[in-house]
Amino acid sequence: MTGTSGKALRDGRGRAVSYLRLSVTDRCNLACMYCRPKESFTFIGHDKILRYEEMLDLVGLARDMGIVKLRLTGGEPFARRDFMSFVASIRERYPEMDLRITTNATLLAGRPAMLAKLGVSAVNISLDSLDQATFARITGHDRLSAVLQGIGECLEAGIRVKINAVALRGINTAEIPAFVAMAEKSPIDVRFIEFMPVGDGNLWRPENYISAQDVVELASRAAEFVPDDSDRATGGPARMYRIAGGAGRFGVISPLSEHFCDTCNRLRITADGKLRTCLFSTKEYRLRAMLRNPALGLAAVRRVIALALRTKPLGYEVLDPGTAGKTRGMSAIGG
Repeated sequence: MTGTSGKALRDGRGRAVSYLRLSVTDRCNLACMYCRPKESFTFIGHDKILRYEEMLDLVGLARDMGIVKLRLTGGEPFARRDFMSFVASIRERYPEMDLRITTNATLLAGRPAMLAKLGVSAVNISLDSLDQATFARITGHDRLSAVLQGIGECLEAGIRVKINAVALRGINTAEIPAFVAMAEKSPIDVRFIEFMPVGDGNLWRPENYISAQDVVELASRAAEFVPDDSDRATGGPARMYRIAGGAGRFGVISPLSEHFCDTCNRLRITADGKLRTCLFSTKEYRLRAMLRNPALGLAAVRRVIALALRTKPLGYEVLDPGTAGKTRGMSAIGG
């Protein structure tokens, strides 16, 4: 599917761009050690957060420009009031959009059946530990049972589930076999993501990092893996493996050790209306003021997006581990 121009949206390096990650809030009810500090964290003011109607207009513009896949993120998207109504509005206004959600699942229970009716095709769930104490250590809260309930309800509703775990050496790496067993038992994708040096208050250190290859080596001791290249073939970042005799898959995402910048197909819009063409770049383009200026509006936003795409970078070239703790947190960026 292409935009109204009849041409696929492409950046200055010729990469097709078809995927938008839209953060609906920077608020989150967890304080994960790799995302933001538990104390002394300042949220974006309500007056600076995009209104739902403004987000709907941006989704429509993105669709017209060639975006076909939309992921709603946060912070924690379910923490924003009337989020389910917003999801319904997207489906009503843009029924053709491939709509997905990323959540920590602590507020998910009771909602998957309606999400399925609204045509949400997949839910990505951040889950870094299957151990109650370790979960609380990582997130700052003891809410593992709520997450597991939300996962179960998604599976019952027929929603595709992907589990994203940040690989933290010495903290959750001993649980890798347990995650493999989880994927072996249930039809879900479990993906371990390399710890990235992004975000204010981030605890990234070389000693906390473990490479995706090392994760695969540890995981393959627990089950027989068969490589599955289907995700990479469609531009996905994960290197996936089917589990022999199992219901699900296990995989890794390697933004540091084995970048996938050459096939990056995404844009990000933060909750306060800033466009980021690359997660690792600190360059942002302010869209909110244009949206709220009657003399500019969506036409100006469209021009800015087109211009920004011309210089969309290769993330591995701009990533600087030394900037950890000096950049916006993942909860503000939208992951």
